[in-house]
Amino acid sequence: MLPAMKRILAIALAVALPFGCKPVEKKVAVNPNYEKEIHDWQTHRAERLKAEDGWLSLAGLYWLQEGENRFGSDRANDRVIFPARIAADAGVLTMKDGHVTLDAHTPMTIGGKPVAATTPLLDDSDPNGPTIVQIGTVRFQIIKRGPRYGVRIKDPEAETRTKFKGLDYFPIDPKWRVEAKFEPYNPTKKIPITDVTGMTSDSDSPGALVFSIDDHEYRIDPILEDPKAEDLFIIVKDATSRDTTYQPGRYLYVKRPGPDGKVIVDFNKLYNPPCAFTDFATCPLPPKQNVLPIRIEAGEKRYAGGHHA
Repeated sequence: MLPAMKRILAIALAVALPFGCKPVEKKVAVNPNYEKEIHDWQTHRAERLKAEDGWLSLAGLYWLQEGENRFGSDRANDRVIFPARIAADAGVLTMKDGHVTLDAHTPMTIGGKPVAATTPLLDDSDPNGPTIVQIGTVRFQIIKRGPRYGVRIKDPEAETRTKFKGLDYFPIDPKWRVEAKFEPYNPTKKIPITDVTGMTSDSDSPGALVFSIDDHEYRIDPILEDPKAEDLFIIVKDATSRDTTYQPGRYLYVKRPGPDGKVIVDFNKLYNPPCAFTDFATCPLPPKQNVLPIRIEAGEKRYAGGHHA
């Protein structure tokens, strides 16, 4: 082949390769014990999702109005529509001054015991709540989001559960298990967190997590879901949300810092919020300081069956 032709061919290949060929995914050497830890976590994650009362079973979310709210499978009900196999007129939920009571028109149970007339229901913000009511295999409870109260319905026969497509992950890579320095806030910092419904409320952040990836330093603010919780909750978004991961962001739990002020942040355990699977969840979104400009190619990828796929 003539030298000129060789040069032309080399240039053509250099141009064509980035566009026509998929890069080979690099295999990273992983400690077998660590690999098993992550695989076990992934298995447990899927089992929780697929449980009869897991997030995949969500079948409805209806906001209550002050006064009486009729519920059942009749679509003429005020606001609360149940699966078709439930009685058309199943009962009434009465909301008054932030308290909800139940009057059952069909057999239902709480903790395995028949529901008595005019039963008070605790919402999920109550230390002893929420009260779980069951009609056959369908469950419902009261949730509180800001000033609003809603009915969350779970049905093991929901299509999100029966047609679940499974989870997809990036390859496990120890690079994404990073050691962060905990920088406490004194006093605890109030961070506004907005959820997918547009409701904003303040959450407590005990301090920032500071870590480095590829010699660049980053900071994120975890929050406390409960003052007594052992874990810190992280809501984060990164550049993979443009094409590979759930667009609004992903979640992660980490242990509170030890005496040395160090926290292990394992991005291989990033997972999708419930809103990736169902329209009936009220997922919090990442605060602006937790939107990172880098690609974190670790953890759970975009769900194939989701409405944001």
